[in-house]
Amino acid sequence: MSPDSAALPPVRSVPFTSPLSWLARGWRDLWQAGGASLVQGAAVAVFSLLLWVLGRDKFGLLVGALSGFLVMAPVLATGFYVLSRSLERGEPARIAVVLRTWLFWQSHYRSRWDHDYWCLVRLGLLLALAGTGWVLTSAAMITLLAPAPVRTPHDFLLLVVLAKDNNLFELWLVLGSVLAAPIFASSVVSIALLLDRRIGLWRAVLTSWQAVLANPVTMAMWSFLILALVLVGMATFMLGLALVMPWLGHASWHAYRDLVDSSGLPERQPRSEEPGMGHEQDKAIGS
Repeated sequence: MSPDSAALPPVRSVPFTSPLSWLARGWRDLWQAGGASLVQGAAVAVFSLLLWVLGRDKFGLLVGALSGFLVMAPVLATGFYVLSRSLERGEPARIAVVLRTWLFWQSHYRSRWDHDYWCLVRLGLLLALAGTGWVLTSAAMITLLAPAPVRTPHDFLLLVVLAKDNNLFELWLVLGSVLAAPIFASSVVSIALLLDRRIGLWRAVLTSWQAVLANPVTMAMWSFLILALVLVGMATFMLGLALVMPWLGHASWHAYRDLVDSSGLPERQPRSEEPGMGHEQDKAIGS
């Protein structure tokens, strides 16, 4: 049976307080993984800071770019998923494990043209396309509808957020939510599922939607916590993202494990797939 022909994996209904448990377990994984996790978080923070520096004089574009960053966050979290999976399996959570997964995660495929070989890349490209669309839409909206040019955070606050003679901020929020809601529903567990199990892209996306529809209030709370923590990270001149992104990435892995019963699907990178291969690759990558 091909990965696209079977029924969707079952999803579970979870308590409303589950996101707090995911954050607690994600925090534990963050410190157990240590440097392997924090290095990736630091890379995200540095990239975000560079984005801020390059776009600070074009704030309309910057706001859209930072919003697009949120759209791409699930893809950026794949390295944290790998580390949490290693900890779950009782394996060493090192940066070499992340590199080995990225480089060799589909080594069991006979052909790179198998139907789901590039599933994560395809989903990443779709999210990047959605993010780019929002960046352009957001920048155009603020440029065209703001009563004066918006070049700085202070301009955005005065001319968009606090403006009383237009509804630009409300319109910006509504359009952002219209885009963010389906993207969140499509990616909240699908990327972790694709990384972990042999499943086709669209089945993974539909499973993600199924998990959201089965837990609407819980997932709304989870999306709010994600947004709040990311905004806190951004408010510290992006430096806080070095801690926030790993924390949320590890927590998202636990969200996937609680929400989806993937036990009926074959592992994408089984532990026993090639005995001894992972250890040798770890040494090669670490050398």
